[in-house]
Amino acid sequence: MWLFALFVAVPIIEIALFIQVGGLIGLWPTLLIVIVTAILGTALVRQQGALAMSQLRQSFSELNDPSEPLAHGAMILFSGALLLTPGFFTDAMGFLLLVPAFRMFVLKELRKRVKVQSFTMGQENMRQSADPFRGTPRDPHIIDGEWEEVDQNKPNQGPSGWTRH
Repeated sequence: MWLFALFVAVPIIEIALFIQVGGLIGLWPTLLIVIVTAILGTALVRQQGALAMSQLRQSFSELNDPSEPLAHGAMILFSGALLLTPGFFTDAMGFLLLVPAFRMFVLKELRKRVKVQSFTMGQENMRQSADPFRGTPRDPHIIDGEWEEVDQNKPNQGPSGWTRH
């Protein structure tokens, strides 16, 4: 129900703001502001997105919980969509989501409402040189593989694909 209310309220707010700002400064300056905020927003989203991607890569390489960098990346992506949507209200929300302190506040509020039942890192056992698929320690000098015994007395069935004739 709240999503429906949002889809109704946001366009009404945007129309009201366009009428107010357009009446105050005129049509062309209003359109210019909308275009400039889209261009500026795109540049800021690229910069913040690159920073979020580097933080995500760092959390993966250090085998840390990636949920915070992923949440920041999702909010930056959402802010980009808001900034590309013409309107003053959506631009304000988009620019707010580009501020790291505001994203941390939103993330903190989301964590209050969302409870994670369990969380495990898939590669956690790799720190102890364990096999990630079996969870058992492995010898670094052993290479797993498949083999098939070949009967030397059987006649050759033709090229195996590994040899040239």
